[in-house]
Amino acid sequence: MPFDHDPNAESRKSDHIELALRAQVAAGELDTRFWYEPLFAGHPTDQDWPAFAFLGSQFKAPLWVSSMTGGTEKAKTINRNLARACGEFGMGMGLGSCRALLYSDDRLADFAVKPLMGEQPLYANLGIAQLEQLIAQNELYRIDAMMQKLDANGLIIHVNPMQEWLQPEGDRFAQSPLETIERILEHLQAPIIVKEVGQGMGPASLRALLQLPLAALDFAAAGGTNFAKLELLRDTNERQSTYTPLYQVGHSAAEMLGLANQITEELGTECHCEALIISGGIKNFLDGYYLVEKAALPAVYGQASGFLQHAQGEYEALKEYVAAQIAGLSVAKAYLRAK
Repeated sequence: MPFDHDPNAESRKSDHIELALRAQVAAGELDTRFWYEPLFAGHPTDQDWPAFAFLGSQFKAPLWVSSMTGGTEKAKTINRNLARACGEFGMGMGLGSCRALLYSDDRLADFAVKPLMGEQPLYANLGIAQLEQLIAQNELYRIDAMMQKLDANGLIIHVNPMQEWLQPEGDRFAQSPLETIERILEHLQAPIIVKEVGQGMGPASLRALLQLPLAALDFAAAGGTNFAKLELLRDTNERQSTYTPLYQVGHSAAEMLGLANQITEELGTECHCEALIISGGIKNFLDGYYLVEKAALPAVYGQASGFLQHAQGEYEALKEYVAAQIAGLSVAKAYLRAK
């Protein structure tokens, strides 16, 4: 067969003619966050992201499965699929709220997925309200027992005063979240991640957290699922009308990263937080790639809804989704440079 023989050439050229007009990209559609540098790499393989250390483990991709769900029958399938993907593709995972496990093992099967993850990190998750109550009742031992049951590598503390206030059944904080976090850091001999739940945090909160010995700070910024809004949608129409402005306040992941980078530089050796999980409004792998590349601290990016959409049924759908994300990241790393 001649070297230049291409059995698909005719149909491909025909496609080019048919699609040429539809394939034009207007100037306003360009993604201007990157320099496109096509000269310096061959095509990567589908999973050609270099392994790196993060949270004491080896990651094969800069992806974090952000905390999502627990306490329902469907959660068992979702969490098992997500954990299996983390083990196969070298990612980390935060569980949804593990509050139900503090006093009962009835829902343990929904959360006990560590055997599917191999050496990848699994983090349990509790809210400020539960931690404050455990401190008041002198029952912090329940956290240790819960983490042992899960074989969890660490604990995520979610900070959610706006969500709790808007939730019809919400708890009320007697102490500031910062005081509670500091108390848990004194007690728990395991890595701790602190996150918000969909509105992000401003500069004063970021500065306070970056000075604490945290394993990571998870943005949970505005732009993704907003749990304050979610709770208000469960309430009466009158309360929705009155309190809608409260969930419309927040900070995007890009804004938070700019603040965190600036504060990290200002703090110097007083910055004790080890890493960032950039989450909230990450719609695709280029969003995540750009923000990770711009981070001053070691960083991965987190997604919830993208994973959740593909984790509710057969594992193969989730596997295909994750493989496609990593393939896109590999191409981005080969040819794109963040400006």
